[in-house]
Amino acid sequence: MASPGRSDLGDVAREVKASERGSAMAIADLEWREMEGDDYAFHCADGTNEAQDGDFPTVERSRVQDMLSLLGLETYQVQKLSLQDALQISSDSVRNWAPQSPRDLPWNFLRKLQALNAEARSSTAVVLDAAPDARPVEKESQAEEIVYWDTADDIAADIYSFSELPAPDTPVNPLDLLCALLLSSDSFLRQEVVLKMSLCQFALPLVLPDAEHHGHTFLLWALRGVVRTWWSPPPRGAGGLREDSMVLPRAPAFAFVRMEVSSNSKSQLLNAVLSPGHRQRNCFWHRDLSAGAGPREIADGLVEISWFLPSGREDLDLFPEPVAFLNLRGDIGSHWLQFRLLTEVSSAVFILTDNVSRKEYKLLSSMKGSATKCYFILSPCRGKRNTNLRLLGRLLPVLRVDHSHVLVKVSSTDSARFVRRLRSIVAHVARSPCRRLSLEDMAHAARKLGLRVDEDCEECQRAKDRMERVAGGVRGALRLQGDPGGTVAPADRGPVGGLQDFVAGLSCPSPGEKQYFLRWMEWGLAWAAPPRPRPSLEPVLPPRAKLAGAADPGEPPRSEPLGLEHFLREMGQLYEAESCLVEAGKLPVGQRRFAHFPGLAAELLLRGLPLELVDGSTLSAPLRWVTGLLRELQARLGRRSRLVVLSALGVPGTGKSTLLNTMFGLRFATGSARGPRGASMQLVTVAESFSQDLGCDHILVIDSGGVIAGALATAGGRFELEVSLATLIMGLSNVTVVSLADARSVPPAVLHAFRRLEKAGHVPSPQFVHQSLHDASAPGPKPRDRRWLLDQLGDGSRAAAHGDKQSDGLRTLADLACDPEKLHVWHIPSLWQGVPPMAAVSLGYSDAVFELKRCLLENIRNGLSNPGRSVQQLIELVRRLRAQLP
Repeated sequence: MASPGRSDLGDVAREVKASERGSAMAIADLEWREMEGDDYAFHCADGTNEAQDGDFPTVERSRVQDMLSLLGLETYQVQKLSLQDALQISSDSVRNWAPQSPRDLPWNFLRKLQALNAEARSSTAVVLDAAPDARPVEKESQAEEIVYWDTADDIAADIYSFSELPAPDTPVNPLDLLCALLLSSDSFLRQEVVLKMSLCQFALPLVLPDAEHHGHTFLLWALRGVVRTWWSPPPRGAGGLREDSMVLPRAPAFAFVRMEVSSNSKSQLLNAVLSPGHRQRNCFWHRDLSAGAGPREIADGLVEISWFLPSGREDLDLFPEPVAFLNLRGDIGSHWLQFRLLTEVSSAVFILTDNVSRKEYKLLSSMKGSATKCYFILSPCRGKRNTNLRLLGRLLPVLRVDHSHVLVKVSSTDSARFVRRLRSIVAHVARSPCRRLSLEDMAHAARKLGLRVDEDCEECQRAKDRMERVAGGVRGALRLQGDPGGTVAPADRGPVGGLQDFVAGLSCPSPGEKQYFLRWMEWGLAWAAPPRPRPSLEPVLPPRAKLAGAADPGEPPRSEPLGLEHFLREMGQLYEAESCLVEAGKLPVGQRRFAHFPGLAAELLLRGLPLELVDGSTLSAPLRWVTGLLRELQARLGRRSRLVVLSALGVPGTGKSTLLNTMFGLRFATGSARGPRGASMQLVTVAESFSQDLGCDHILVIDSGGVIAGALATAGGRFELEVSLATLIMGLSNVTVVSLADARSVPPAVLHAFRRLEKAGHVPSPQFVHQSLHDASAPGPKPRDRRWLLDQLGDGSRAAAHGDKQSDGLRTLADLACDPEKLHVWHIPSLWQGVPPMAAVSLGYSDAVFELKRCLLENIRNGLSNPGRSVQQLIELVRRLRAQLP
């Protein structure tokens, strides 16, 4: 019996060393023959797996359907749930609610996940003490309101509404919920789910099991959209930062699997390995978490992946390079195909088990000849100790490993020391020559084993081929950038090179292929562009205070990374130049070649792609292009054309784009190197059942480029451009969110825009947001906090007005707002909990952003913001505002 604090590793090592190494192979062959009659036969030499792939029992096939039916997802097996369906705004967007039945669980999970809520995986609980057809809602007046659930609203449910109400029962394992949702989602909703899980630092699904259809899917496409930034030390000299899709870098991978029964939890062990210091990270869901102890019904066979990414800080970096960790849910004997995949793609495999019996011995002996390093983590049963040691002693030489590959972890083992030992093994293997594969490489291995790869569908591959043709001709494709007048007559030349192929891709009759093409274009352009130096971890770090101040006048202008907006901008400028020729009588209407461009762009807007409202290269609004696009949008919306415009203005680096993305599930670019320079717009659909109550059919969200704050903001010609930009955006908006760099600095351009709009008889409806840069646990807004911020805003505004010669007669921001109660100031905690790139989004940030969103929608519904307009009215307003600008 081991003494406290001492493992059994020494005993194991002595007995293994004492075994007859020379006769081990002969004994193994003898025992193989003796066990030929066992009911656990595996034939692995030819790459097949009769136990896994041959015959799934009928009861297994019915489990998937039973789970889908329980969750209300059975109707999405033919027509998959789409991203556009899931992002619609419904009545649930303006109130908190808790799931009343298992059919509510997928929607609740999606809402929390899209809100970047760190507790999204805990949302498998059902409030059982309420009527199944009723939902309690928060008190909005003195009388308590009960809203009855209409199941027809399921598809239109808005995924951001979530509740913190207590949920006493957990009928569904979170991993079952995830698998059921992914099986019911189309490729683009899968991508969105995986991306949000990555931001929450959850382990991501890599192989999705599907016993119902006798196959499993390697989720390469779903993971392709996960882009991360990490510290990458070069071979010589100082290190730098690398940003890439996580399917591309080649890194060592370490798989953790269970054989039969293990007293140790793989997931808890993985979390401990990934957690520096005493702060436990729960990347992998495990049985000791809330709702984690429920039995898995369909998730066995799921393979998850998570990475450790270095930050460049020695006190936090467990490993000097990215390291992937893979986790197979369930027993390897029941999921041999997944286990074989892991042995072919991993640098090392850690096998957790309590017993090495004859059955397990034969199972692992079939790995003879594998180049993958195997390690055992044992928690041996007392009654089977001798058998374990005897069979293990014979197994180790078969696998060509020695006693150093056997670790024993029992209840008396020092857990901290054991985790340090595991990390040292991982670091040693990673430093040595070992297998390093990207996820794309792993997908090739999966194909050879017969697994499906989600990226292999025909539409996706045709779209990829088209993207490669566009990227190949990208350098000669964009010829009018920065030349809105069109110095060469577009009647004499058409789109060439990549632009022509790009337009052909937008004209594809298949909606699915068009959507694949656009996603491929986003990544393909990033790969085609030359590498850019990255001075800081801006996409993953909290905004820094220096980003909130004025730009350095001597600093060279940043290079703008190539993106979809450049192709769409070129289309807009070709359309604008051609329209000018038609208006001047230099080109007959019948000879127009680009008249269909606004219709193509309107289709993209309807499909959730951001489009430019203000040209990012010139900070000008191309009037003909914008009005043409809006007319096409009106034609496609038909009777559902009532719009509310919600915009965001603010200083660069204050997180306004991330704020909008989190509130509404949008795709605005983030980070100072790729955020919008002009202004981009994206359309959010309101469910028909809620549109009458809200007073609009769609919300047009506008994200603007940053406006400079501080004393240097009024210097040079840029200031007038920023005032014009702010005036146009605020004038178009029913409500504007102004993101503040700090409590004492309101951008002067915003103040001047207020003044101009006030003179024109238009009083904006502002919501001011001040985001903490450091304190992730800061409390939410309180009345006295708002009063203090309001006082500081007034002081800062007076200082700005006093110091600006152009501001004759300009009042403070507090004076411009007629009703002080309408001058809302929100405090948002810091985005990250911890230090990126391994930090998760803080729960305080998620809660505060949801509350802000709820308030915005309540104001729209209650008429506190400016009333909505039709698309035609918006067109006229664009014309009027554009005419008033210099």
